[in-house]
Formats: sequence, C-alpha cells, structure tokens
Amino acid sequence: MEKWQSNKEKYEFDDLRKIIDILRGEGGCPWDMEQTHESLKSGTLEEAYEVIEAIDNKDVANLKEELGDVLLHVLFHSKIAEDLGNFNLDDVIHGISEKLIRRHPHVFLKEKVETADQVMLQWEELKKSEKQYLSHGHKLESVPKAMPALLRAYKVQKKAAEVGFDFPDYKAAYEKVYEELKEFEEALEGGDRNEIEGEYGDILFSIVNISRFFEINPEISLTNGIEKFINRFKGIEEMAQNKGFELDKLSIIEMDQLWDEFKITQ
Repeated sequence: MEKWQSNKEKYEFDDLRKIIDILRGEGGCPWDMEQTHESLKSGTLEEAYEVIEAIDNKDVANLKEELGDVLLHVLFHSKIAEDLGNFNLDDVIHGISEKLIRRHPHVFLKEKVETADQVMLQWEELKKSEKQYLSHGHKLESVPKAMPALLRAYKVQKKAAEVGFDFPDYKAAYEKVYEELKEFEEALEGGDRNEIEGEYGDILFSIVNISRFFEINPEISLTNGIEKFINRFKGIEEMAQNKGFELDKLSIIEMDQLWDEFKITQ
C-alpha cells in the first residue's frame, strides 16, 4: 500500500481522492474493493434523501456530514468507472464544468439576460439543443425511471405539455380526477385486481397534473403532508394522555374529535 499521511489536521479534496484509491487498491478494504455501480446505487439514493432531510430540518451540521457522504459516492462511482476503463473523476469534473459554462452564456459569453426566469428559459432551450430525441415519446422516456414516482409523473406531464398535449387550465385537470375516481369505482365493482390497481395509478397521475398548473412540486408537497399528519397524530396522542386515555383504546369517533381539537390549536 502506498504511504500516505493518515493523521492530517485538515484534509482536502485530493486527500479524499487518495483515500478512495487506497481503499480500492491492492491491500485496501475487501468490502470497498468488491463494490460496483449496482451495489452502491441504493446507498447513493439514500444519501441524497438524507441531504434533503437535513435541509428540511435546517440542520447545518448534519447537512455538512450528508454532503460529504454524497461526495463520497461521486468519488466512489468515478473510481469504479476508472477501474473499468470507462472514465475517471477528472472526466466527470470536466464534463460538468463544460456544461455549466455552455449553459451560462449570459455569464461566460456576456449574452444579455436580465431576470432569473429568462435564465431558466435559456437553460431549458440549451438543454433541448444538446439532447437529440428520436421522438416526443422518447423525450418522455428520458425521465429516469429511478426517480420518485410523483416527481417522475410531474416531469413526464411537463414534457408532454411542451408539445401541446395538456389541459386548457387547472379546472379541466380537476375534472379529470373526478373522471378517474368514477373509473376506479367501476373497477372496484368489477373486482379485477389489476384493473383496480391501474385505475388507482390513473388517479394519482391525474392529481399530479393539478399540482403542475400551480408549480407545486408533488414530491415536496406530499412529504410536507406526511410530516403534518405525523405531527398531528403525535398531538392527539399527547392530548389523549393528558386526559388520562390511551390512544389505541379510543374509538375512531373519539380520535376524530381529538383530531379536530388539535387542528384548532395549530
């Protein structure tokens, strides 16, 4: 194993790069040496989610740590690719640097753009010119399947809307939800499990369409809704305990009453 100072007072980016090389190199860590892109992908996704949670919690110390974990995965995947002869970390850095320069001509080429909205419009136009799609359908397929389903639905719908396949307004999208609910009820009556599941998916997809008209990220909105539910549930449990009751011993009517009481306090 190559000699390297492992007790520095302040480590830098090149140190992290060297640590990965040592872990993956001869005489390194058996676990690190046998990792692949596939074996790491779930961990990569989890680390990204933990960054989001740290941001939501406004936990700066944890955010620093979680960003380090994400950075580790960037270097790890780059090292695996290098070992396979595909690309290395320098290629990754070059690629993203080149992309940022190319997509910011108003900064690096001094093209005039005055507002953030104009910047975003320019960014999207440049993306379109860079990516060559075989068809509009292929463009929809380009949205990663590994993306959370709500967010993927949002992006797929947005791309479909770009070619005019869209509702005229949010009210029409709203009516579509009722249409899908009716079809779901019909599927329930039919009793076919696959059809029921399919119609339920149509309901969720239609609800996402409404969020798009108001530029509401459905993933973030649902996450906030989940947190609201958890906090209210904890609230009614505390209220029940303060009144000398155990929550799981109450009827649903009594729990609903506590729920309504707690909502008033918020």
